[in-house]
Amino acid sequence: MKNIIIIPARLNSSRLPGKVLLDLNGKTVVQRVYEQCIKVKNINDVYIATDSEKVFNSCKSFTNNIILTKSVHESGTDRIAEAIQNIDCDNVINVQGDEPFIDHSLIEELISTFEISETNMISVMHKIKTIKELKNHNVVKVIVNNKNEAIYFSRSIIPHHRDEWNTLINKHTNIPKELNFYRHIGIYGYKKDFLIKYSNMEQTYLERLEKLEQLRVIENGYKIKMIITKNISIGIDTIEDYENAKLKIKGMK
Repeated sequence: MKNIIIIPARLNSSRLPGKVLLDLNGKTVVQRVYEQCIKVKNINDVYIATDSEKVFNSCKSFTNNIILTKSVHESGTDRIAEAIQNIDCDNVINVQGDEPFIDHSLIEELISTFEISETNMISVMHKIKTIKELKNHNVVKVIVNNKNEAIYFSRSIIPHHRDEWNTLINKHTNIPKELNFYRHIGIYGYKKDFLIKYSNMEQTYLERLEKLEQLRVIENGYKIKMIITKNISIGIDTIEDYENAKLKIKGMK
């Protein structure tokens, strides 16, 4: 079984333009993502997919596996679907270009899930522990069924804890242990044939409303298997995230 990783690296991010080329102690954000991905076992190749000549030229300093895609794509998944058209593979792992601290062992776990599951698509979540994180609209939440298949993703707080909502939101700093709120980690695994099918689906109402591409899968009646992890990765969506990432790099040194 042939597994590949593709890192979508869009330059003109709406919340933090140019974030994939921001400097993290002498290396760009996307280079650090790439270097984490090449540590992964059972991966045949790692590619970067971008619509930007600037990103393309920057990445040439550390890899030749760069695919220049069209600029019309509204999601990273659509960009990846174009990039894999001429690549021989069975499974495709989508690692976001703004996850410089992604744990390679987490990607390995995702790959191994394909070997024991019939699912077409897999993603990752971890338990939210603080009210600050729960309130943050940049933190995507997910709720699942008893089989750990995604029911819904939202930037809003889900599920709504009806009986003690005011106490939870306004009088706690940390979430009580008996309550389960999960943060979605933006890493996906797809069967190649399903990814191509998915990219040919029309954008859906909830996907457009929430600006969350994975909702297209659920709205079309397909399942997303969710893996629970304790590993928390710092994605870079805002300038505050970038400052935190720089502090983390310094701490690692």
